[in-house]
Amino acid sequence: MPDYRLEKDSLGDVRVPAAAYYGAQTQRAIENYPISGLRAPRALVLACVYIKKAAALANRDVGDLDPILAAAIAAAADMVLAGQHLDQFVVDVFNSGAGTSFHMNVNEVLANIAIEILDGPRGDYKRVNPNDHVNCGQSTNDVIPAAIRLAALLLLRELGSALERLISAFRHKAEAFDGILKAGRTHLQDAVPIRLGQEFGAYASALAKAAKAIQAAGNECAELGLGGSATGTGLNTHPDYAARVLAHLATLTNLPLRPAPDRFEAMQSEGPVVQLSSALRLVALELIRIANDLRLLSSGPTTGLAEILLPSAQPGSSIMPGKVNPSIPEMLNMVCFAVVGNDLTIAMAAQAGQLELNVMLPVIGYKLLDSMKILTNAMKVFAERCVAGIEADAGRCLHYADRTMGLATALNPYIGYAAAAQVAKESLATGRSIRDIVLEKGLLTADELGRILDPRAMTEPRPKIKN
Repeated sequence: MPDYRLEKDSLGDVRVPAAAYYGAQTQRAIENYPISGLRAPRALVLACVYIKKAAALANRDVGDLDPILAAAIAAAADMVLAGQHLDQFVVDVFNSGAGTSFHMNVNEVLANIAIEILDGPRGDYKRVNPNDHVNCGQSTNDVIPAAIRLAALLLLRELGSALERLISAFRHKAEAFDGILKAGRTHLQDAVPIRLGQEFGAYASALAKAAKAIQAAGNECAELGLGGSATGTGLNTHPDYAARVLAHLATLTNLPLRPAPDRFEAMQSEGPVVQLSSALRLVALELIRIANDLRLLSSGPTTGLAEILLPSAQPGSSIMPGKVNPSIPEMLNMVCFAVVGNDLTIAMAAQAGQLELNVMLPVIGYKLLDSMKILTNAMKVFAERCVAGIEADAGRCLHYADRTMGLATALNPYIGYAAAAQVAKESLATGRSIRDIVLEKGLLTADELGRILDPRAMTEPRPKIKN
């Protein structure tokens, strides 16, 4: 038997591997776009297949697709959704404008699986046609934008869970470290003392705010323009198709999908995707800052701050014995840098839309889903292999807290800024403690000073002193 079959498309004959479930247009894309070696993210494939199944059912409902063909296409979709034939989605992530090549890859694969279900040979498109049957009532221009948003919603479930676990890990450490006094630092210089738990609680709060931004952006992505067809007009679709395809899709995915109020806008604008990417960038920026703090707080162990100890993930050097690096936060930094870069790409691609369509959809979808995948995995690792195992060196923290020049600030309301500044200067010059100098000068009594410099009191609004 030959190792290829001959197929025809509107440009002529194409040799397609005999074993392939894809067809002529996919084969052309393989030859035209040998760009990155990267294929469409699994979530995008599954989202597109969900749409194809919903479309087959909707077209069956309105009488535009024979029930036997609709059932075969739906069964083919179910096979892919169950994990079969995923190796047949072979188009490079950088392909034709709007994602036509990837879209046809999906249409052809489902058509050929459906043909086999109906006991026909692959490539017999008289039985099930990729364009006329699998793509009935659809266009690349409404399917791919909807598939990108749907794929993002599918990934948001896992991303949201990973982010919540990370927030919980920081909250747990905030509670565990609540009684540990340490030196605060602003401008990387001594500042008033805070509790280590307050630092970690702030990390949890920042991420919780970012999680709300992601949730809001996800809600915007639930608005789909399916039924708009080529330009938003709904050409070649049944009047009831748009409502029915969305209803089927919502049932299949168990997602709160809703129709776009303006299908023209949904096709022209990638605003919801930009909003989601921006929310991911916010998470990334917060995580970069937090990871850098942890690297700084754990620096040492003998010549740095060393106020916390990060779990040892791996040996840190090929030449220095015993060296252990903050490997997990370093990994997180790199992932987050990539997310920020992806967001810039998405922004540039989103503004490049023209008139009725944004043809930069392939790179938008690839970069968005890439950000979601790597950020989800990185947060899981960060929570489990780093944050959960962080230990505090309470003695070292207290050592710095007792010696920070920021202690003088607590004296301001009682002896005035000028006098407190003189005390701080003398302490720095002599090495004597602020407490000893204040008592020696008779600026405050031991009892007053004890209450003012009480570790807990210094990390909360000032106490009242009775006259």
